[in-house]
Formats: sequence, structure tokens, C-alpha cells
Amino acid sequence: MSDLPRKAVTRTAKLAALPLGFAGRATWGLGKRIVGESADIVGRELQQRTAEQLFKVLGELKGGAMKFGQAMSVFESALPEEVAGPYRAALTKLQEAAPPMPTRTVHTVLAERLGDDWHDLFEEFEDKPAAAASIGQVHRAVWHDGREVAVKVQYPGAGEALLSDLNQLSRFARLLGPLIPGMDIKPLIAELRDRVSEELDYGLEAQAQQAHAEEFADDPDVLVPAVVHQCDQVLITEWIDGVPLSEVIADGTQGQRDRAGQLLARFLFSGPARTGLLHADPHPGNFRLLPGGPDGEDDWRLGVLDFGTVDRLPGGLPTPIGDSLRMTLDGQAEAVYELLCAEGFVKDSIELDPDAVLDYLLPIIEPARVEAFTFTRGWMRSQAGRVADPRSPAYQLGKRLNLPPAYLLIHRVTLSTIGVLCQLGSTVRLREELEEWLPGFLPEVEETEDPAAEA
Repeated sequence: MSDLPRKAVTRTAKLAALPLGFAGRATWGLGKRIVGESADIVGRELQQRTAEQLFKVLGELKGGAMKFGQAMSVFESALPEEVAGPYRAALTKLQEAAPPMPTRTVHTVLAERLGDDWHDLFEEFEDKPAAAASIGQVHRAVWHDGREVAVKVQYPGAGEALLSDLNQLSRFARLLGPLIPGMDIKPLIAELRDRVSEELDYGLEAQAQQAHAEEFADDPDVLVPAVVHQCDQVLITEWIDGVPLSEVIADGTQGQRDRAGQLLARFLFSGPARTGLLHADPHPGNFRLLPGGPDGEDDWRLGVLDFGTVDRLPGGLPTPIGDSLRMTLDGQAEAVYELLCAEGFVKDSIELDPDAVLDYLLPIIEPARVEAFTFTRGWMRSQAGRVADPRSPAYQLGKRLNLPPAYLLIHRVTLSTIGVLCQLGSTVRLREELEEWLPGFLPEVEETEDPAAEA
């Protein structure tokens, strides 16, 4: 592969072939059924072939295609178990690797951005990429001061590819919908498209990463590598080793799964409170488990990578999220409904039954009702099925709710994180993190007058 495939006609042809492939396989499946093969067997085979083609194309194209695939990957746990296996294998590849760009292209970008003598900035530089992702790839190196670093190099033409892919994908979003039950694909693609300019700006990414690195510098649970150097199309940060979360999902111990899940939930809710920023790309390829947590080398810390997409929340997560969650848990149907109306989740032209809204929300927030909750693929599938079945009251009510723009990214990040927790199968004390970090979740304690002070 020469570098990032940039010709719009080539990329469009590859993406346009996907729905044609889906249709062709459906015809093939019908033929198999006519000659007497089991519907279940044919269905599984169709899903497997579809998954393999979809994620092969998304991985090859990088750009917006791969970014979309990574965003979908965390919802693998919503798929029926009998077809999840093929998806799981294909999606794991998307989360950790993609075909690399040629060494000469990497060297050209480095020479253009760091100068012709760029080699002098490094004691060592590995030409083989350590990771290749949606808009750039990472090389392991040793900086001139002896620090091990990760050198992130943006693919030439990444911006054009991102926009071209996402525009094309939005045209057949309806055909992709059945792959992830209960998920509306089109808003996801639109939101990814809105974030393109930020993701391409390594200056903004460096600022977000450094803010996290400084805030979590002495944290026993979370490690964010510091920024070493940044310029257009090149970002150099400290290197961290560790076990990728995709490997923990595949074959980690239960202890690793539980620890990773707890730390992931802690980072999701504590990050905005501590930095005013929400890390908005929570797929497993962006996290590592590192030895050396609070209880020593046998314990684990969470390493966090890739701050290309963040939501800026100067006051932390919005207080109405905590308020509505607390009131839902308390069964305050009218108060919850009033708050949802005030925040724009229910449009002025819509009228809903507050008790029905409460019934819709309660199963979703089940993990916050108990001291510890075990996230499973089965639970995720039950939630997806409940809101995706047109015969379900939850489906009918969900169609009438609105998601205000200010909450769009928060909603996706929260759902994505829950998807990863279900892939991990981890037991998490979620309520503990909500009480610590989510504004509004705990009722305000009214200050009482001190009689002694008045005397």
C-alpha cells in the first residue's frame, strides 16, 4: 500500500462496494435456504462474511472509515452471542493495528516537519510502526535526552480521507444499522464528521494530553504520558508499555478485568472534574494496564493514550446528569420528567407519561443502583434488544426522546465505555465513582445554623 489511499474515486468505490456485498450475500443466503440449509446456520455464516468484509475494508482505508469502525467496535457486546465471535476478531484488529504507510513516506513527513536533520533529534528510531491507527501511526524511538518516546506521524491526506469516508458512510448508514442493534448509525457518523478538524490538529491534542499528564502526574491509578514535542503532523510523547485492553478482553484474568473496569469508570468520571476535559475516544486500543498500582507491582494502573478527540467541559460533567440519575434512582418520576424537558431531552411539542419515562430509564441505570455491578455481554444485549425491538414500549418511547447537541458526545462516550466494560465482563463499583465525581449525584447537604455561633 503506497500511503493513505487519497483518491476520492478509489475510496468511494471501496466503501460503495460494502452495501453491494451485503446484498450479494443476502441473495447467496436465500439460495442456501432454498436448498434446505438451516436458517440459523445460514444467518451465522452471513454475519461472519459481512463482518469480515466490513472491517477488512475499514481497516485498509484508515481515515474516517477506520475511525467509524473503531467507534462501532465497542458495541460488539450488543451483538447476539452466536455471531459475536467473528466480529470480535475483526474488531480487535481494528482497535490495535492497520496496514502501515511506507517508511519513505514517514521519513518525508518527519523531514518536512522536524527538518532534514530530524535523525539527530533521536538516539534511536524504529522504522517499523508500533501501531497504525485511523489518521496516523506511532513509532517507538529514543529522544536525544534518553527518554523512550512515541512518535505519532499523521498520514498525508488524512483530512480529505476522513471527510470523504464519513460523507460516503452516511449515505448508506441505514444498511449498516442492523450490525449494531439499538444504535442509530447516522448521528454517530455526523458527530465524528464534526470532530474532524480537532482530531487533525495535533496542537490541540498536545494541549489536552499535557493537561491530563500534569493533573494525573502523581495519581496512583492513572498514567497519562507527557508531551515531549509537537509540530504540524507530528506529536512526540513519552512511551508507556503495558497490556492493551483488547488483550485483557481476549484473555485477561478476572482480576485484570475487574481492575481495568474500575479504573476505566474512574477515569471517565474523574477526568472532566479534574481537567475540564472528557477523553472522547474510549475504544480499547487507547488504554493499557500497567504494573505498579497503589498496592505495588502486583497491582495495576491504567495508561491512557490518544487525546485527539475531547469534549471541553470547564465545569466538569453537567450537573443535570447527576440530578436526573439521583432522582431516577429515587423514583421521582415527575421531577425527572421536568428536568428532561428543561434540558431539551423532551421537545416542547412532545408530551410523555412521566412514569413511562421512569420505566424506560430504570433498567439502563441498573449499574448505579447497587454497590457493585457485573457488566456482561448478556446485559448489554438485553438493553440493546429492549430499545431496538419495534414491538417494545421502550422502543416507541425512545423514538420520541431528543438528544440535545451539548449532551451528544457525553452520551456516546458513556455508552462506549459501558460497551467496553461489558466486553471486559468486569465487576465495577460504579456507584462509588458517581458519588465521588459526578456533580448532582449526591443530594446537597443543607447547611444548618450553629447555635453556639449565635450565642
